[in-house]
Amino acid sequence: MNYIEYRKKDIEKKTAEMHIYPVDILITGITGAGKSSTLNSIFEQNIAKVGTGVNPETMDINEHKLSKLTRFWDTPGLGDGIEKDKIHSKKIIDFLYKTYEKNNIRYGFIDLILVIIDGSSRDMGTTYNLLNKIIIPNISKDRILIAINQCDMAMKGRHWDSINNKPDETLTKFLDEKAYSIQKRIKESTNINVKLPIYYSAYYKYNIHKLMDLIIDNIPTQRRTIKI
Repeated sequence: MNYIEYRKKDIEKKTAEMHIYPVDILITGITGAGKSSTLNSIFEQNIAKVGTGVNPETMDINEHKLSKLTRFWDTPGLGDGIEKDKIHSKKIIDFLYKTYEKNNIRYGFIDLILVIIDGSSRDMGTTYNLLNKIIIPNISKDRILIAINQCDMAMKGRHWDSINNKPDETLTKFLDEKAYSIQKRIKESTNINVKLPIYYSAYYKYNIHKLMDLIIDNIPTQRRTIKI
């Protein structure tokens, strides 16, 4: 699927309402959640280097422009140690306060944040820290989106229908329950109501269109003002 043209008219309408081009989406999450592989699936080419094992590839915040209407920013993952997390956290926070000025009003450069969760792991501690300490204090909650990657590995690889490239009935039920559970756990941990997370597999390019729908449906209609 060509995501450059995907729902182009919807994006044009929303960005026109906001009077801004392009819409800027910051992608974040723990190391190994699949931020770079997600971008590669959206762009349908290897634009971002994917780490292997526990070694992260993204050490800086990198720009990836999908079209004149949509731009993504790939951030360093958290969970690589206290000192590295401090450095990466500061980079993300500083970037959230990157601004531009129009008609004497200062606006935030980033319009949306997409937090990617590793669907193969039950450990949400680092993700909660990311939300509580970095994201929630620095951007309004209605600009925060959650998505679950690696849904093919959610049951340790079982019940993934490799012939049809999708979860079977058992895995689909498990993933639906996992999405509701994560939504509930985020509410309990952070006290914010996030939209129901969608699940996808960047590796198998499954449900990437739903990931794009999540982003497009939640493009804000107003710019993000920053008080200095």
